[in-house]
Amino acid sequence: MNSSQRFCTVLTVGLVLFALTVLISSSRTYAGTENSVAASSDARSSFDAKCAKCHGKDGRGKTMRGKLTHARDLTSAQWQNDVTDERLFNSISNGRGKKMPGFKKQLSETDIDALVAYVRRLKK
Repeated sequence: MNSSQRFCTVLTVGLVLFALTVLISSSRTYAGTENSVAASSDARSSFDAKCAKCHGKDGRGKTMRGKLTHARDLTSAQWQNDVTDERLFNSISNGRGKKMPGFKKQLSETDIDALVAYVRRLKK
């Protein structure tokens, strides 16, 4: 094999490896987006099942039960700015007094993290 053929072979192998790298990284990006969408959908489902009874599907706390328990308006920009993610996580996990139950026995930490992110997206 002469040097010209060797150069073409090395160049071809390099291009194939580059193409594979691009394909693999783009499929990972797509899969990551898909997982993110699935997590977002799961968080919304969890919110609807666990939180919307009091906070409402829109997070404003305008449900009958929310009015009786004085449920927090999760869309309030002022409240969103004042509360930390850690406090949200703890409130969802452990509850808030007698008015809000804790969900740490029903939801994983990952699910609770997803709920915290979902609540953050409710900000007006």
